[in-house]
Amino acid sequence: MGLHEECGVFAVYDSGGNCARTAYYGLYALQHRGQEDCGIATINELELSCHKGSGLVGDVFSESVLTELNGTMAIGHVRYAVAGSTRRENAQPLTLSYIKGSLAVAHNGSLVNSAELKREYEYRGAVFHTTTDSEIIAYIIAQARLHSGSAEAAVSQAIKHLKGAYSLVVMSSRKLIAARDPWGFRPLCIGRKGDSIFFASESCALDSVEATFVRDVEPGEVVWVDEGKLHSCRENCKGTSGLCIFEHLYFARPDSIIDGQSVYDARILAGRYLAGEHPIEGDVVIGVPDTGLVAAKGYSLATGIPYNDGFVKNRYIGRTFISPDQANREEAVKIKLNPLRATVSGKRVIMVDDSIVRGTTTTPIIRLLRDAGAKEIHVLISSPKFISPCYYGTDIPSKDALFACNYSTEEMRDVIGADSLGFLSLESLGKIAPDSNCRFCDACFTEDYPIK
Repeated sequence: MGLHEECGVFAVYDSGGNCARTAYYGLYALQHRGQEDCGIATINELELSCHKGSGLVGDVFSESVLTELNGTMAIGHVRYAVAGSTRRENAQPLTLSYIKGSLAVAHNGSLVNSAELKREYEYRGAVFHTTTDSEIIAYIIAQARLHSGSAEAAVSQAIKHLKGAYSLVVMSSRKLIAARDPWGFRPLCIGRKGDSIFFASESCALDSVEATFVRDVEPGEVVWVDEGKLHSCRENCKGTSGLCIFEHLYFARPDSIIDGQSVYDARILAGRYLAGEHPIEGDVVIGVPDTGLVAAKGYSLATGIPYNDGFVKNRYIGRTFISPDQANREEAVKIKLNPLRATVSGKRVIMVDDSIVRGTTTTPIIRLLRDAGAKEIHVLISSPKFISPCYYGTDIPSKDALFACNYSTEEMRDVIGADSLGFLSLESLGKIAPDSNCRFCDACFTEDYPIK
């Protein structure tokens, strides 16, 4: 535990003009990807409107707001602050007006050359009002549009200047555009329902609006909707791919399919491989809610050791509730999770979680199990050890804050208070997504960065 979500983007073209409400439902399905801010921008007869704020989707949008926002196109965003502070003005979509009209941009990912690009545009006279990469991207698109014949051509030109991770949805006065970086670090897919066309970070958002999954946006591809028709430009496609492997281990909802691979099946496989690498004599297998549950089931299926619920999670607390203050972290865990004594008391417990980053939340979780009467606690992690930070939009800290960079496995076990501790091997990590049609970025485990 300890990682934070990516952001999530959603976009819809619907000539019937019910886009704001549709985007609202799509963002609801993507709420797990960001719980700090959210927003929706719409176009209605060339007029751009936007509403955004801090908090969950259900808190920021009311019936009256959605009625006022309605239009024929909409883009939406849920945000966890990776690049940029938690200031309210950093909420997306980002909107701007310029000589060619209006533009709205929502973005998932992080650029590695953002500081360089920001300096370049500041020397040209640009004034930035946020600390997000999204504003830099919007400026570059607007600048490219001055010398391009269309909005989609401007987006295609802008991609040539961007380095890093970005899945984008862009809305001009007449067109809805989506783009994915040439490595495909972040997921982005296309859906359809009748004459309506959708773009979303995950396929689960398409399911929520009863849209049919069409395909994933290819790494480097720019796709757009013009007068209800879908078009594509692949001039930036390089035949590379590097989807963040942690989409399958943690970020994505288990009912999503990303680049051909079921997230649920990937997590089941991770649990099965854990069983082969770390056979343990136990009485019950439990998972840490929510992202450790499916891998725990996989471990149980492979070993025959019964799986059961080990914790009750307070469903009224989002992932962002956990306080970054070390002094408050243990109390926060107690409020969020409560062990089921009937499951763990007197038992040899095998507890599966998705990751250990700083190691600061695992210790109080184990203490909760001890207090509930667990006889033994064996901790298994469905990912390898984190040994390096991420520069592409995942909140993985510098090496000095990474647990595995400061302790051996046995020392980590002693610190967290477990009877044993095991991690998924790199070899097994490479086999958890056999149906995927892309390669993966695993730099946080290997230090092998696709983009330096």
